[in-house]
Amino acid sequence: MQNRGLTTQEKSWVLYDWANSSFGIIVVTAVLPIWVVKVGQNTGFSGAQTTAFWSYANAFSTFLVAIAAPILGAIADYAGFKKRLFTWFTLIGIIGTVGLALVPDNKIWWLLFIFMLANIGYSAANIFYDAFLTDVTTDIRMNRVSSAGYGFGYLGGVIPFVIFYLLRGLMTPTTGVMFAFMLASVWWLLWTIPMWRTVNQVNFLPTPQQPFTEAIQRIITTIKNIAKYPDIAWFLLAYFFYIDGVNTIFTEATMFGAAVGIKMTTLLTVLLAVQIIAFPSSIIYGRLANYFGTRKVLVGGIAIYIGITIYALFIHHAIEFFVLAILVGTSQGGIQALSRSYFGKLVPKDQASEFFGFYNIFGKFSAILGPLLFGTAAQMTGQVQLAAGSLIVLFGVGLAVFIFTPTRAD
Repeated sequence: MQNRGLTTQEKSWVLYDWANSSFGIIVVTAVLPIWVVKVGQNTGFSGAQTTAFWSYANAFSTFLVAIAAPILGAIADYAGFKKRLFTWFTLIGIIGTVGLALVPDNKIWWLLFIFMLANIGYSAANIFYDAFLTDVTTDIRMNRVSSAGYGFGYLGGVIPFVIFYLLRGLMTPTTGVMFAFMLASVWWLLWTIPMWRTVNQVNFLPTPQQPFTEAIQRIITTIKNIAKYPDIAWFLLAYFFYIDGVNTIFTEATMFGAAVGIKMTTLLTVLLAVQIIAFPSSIIYGRLANYFGTRKVLVGGIAIYIGITIYALFIHHAIEFFVLAILVGTSQGGIQALSRSYFGKLVPKDQASEFFGFYNIFGKFSAILGPLLFGTAAQMTGQVQLAAGSLIVLFGVGLAVFIFTPTRAD
């Protein structure tokens, strides 16, 4: 059973990660941040002001999804709701991405507003996507399927980005940006079709007369009775710390490289290499987990990140940064994938969406502590190497909590 190929439902689920990665790399990472600065200048704002507005838009839209995640997840556990909510928010994300291409180049507030809608759709849809993992596969195959999702997700982000990169020289800068947004939305839409066609909610609760009210009551009950789920509670605490370190290293990588004197063209090449390396590495993590156990491989992944933070202390040249990037690429997707599958094995299957809502909120709010620690260390010491090294605290705490976490997953 474990060694056979992916089922139709598993493949369709994996392809959604392939689909929505176009939004992550083209819109959020590569194109829109640069375009926002340009539109802000055309509107009369400085680059610093526009950068602040962009940060606020990211933070606010992420915050809204984070606080709504448990409620959305709890509602999605009722029969027929998970697919419906997934579809609504996916379409909000896709239509919002199309909308980015329609905003005039001197309307910064409209651009940021539409981005927030698209980002809310993207982030919220992922709550239900993650929860569908428990519907499309079994516990014994969960590592393999979750790892395939992350692996193909990295590759699915690279392909449309390369298409954009190769064709942008044939267009004006503005047309190139519009093409990027349309490409991201079309890619997202087309590759979501298999998910819509073949993936359905298998585990669910009976639908009450007042789903929203009942969902809130269930969340309150779950929080009050969290002692009944010690393995879930302790894992989420460990996850909060170590995934914060993982996300911070990725988000601060470009700034770190620039601060040690690495040219932007080299940085972009390195970041693209990380995406490519992460594809097979994520899948390898899934195979290792099936052989050694998810828990042991997760401990190994966190240990690798502790090594990365120590190595970062000694980086001063491009070749050293490239080695760091390779190390990150080998473990970033794998640790994210196995965290998802490990959690999926722990949660009650008919309440998977509710619990993945909590998983989502811990992941989102973890994005606060790491950048704060990195920024404070950089400001106090004047060295980004020491700032990166300070993240060992997050991985150390996460590893310590995880080691002592009771488990039913393996």
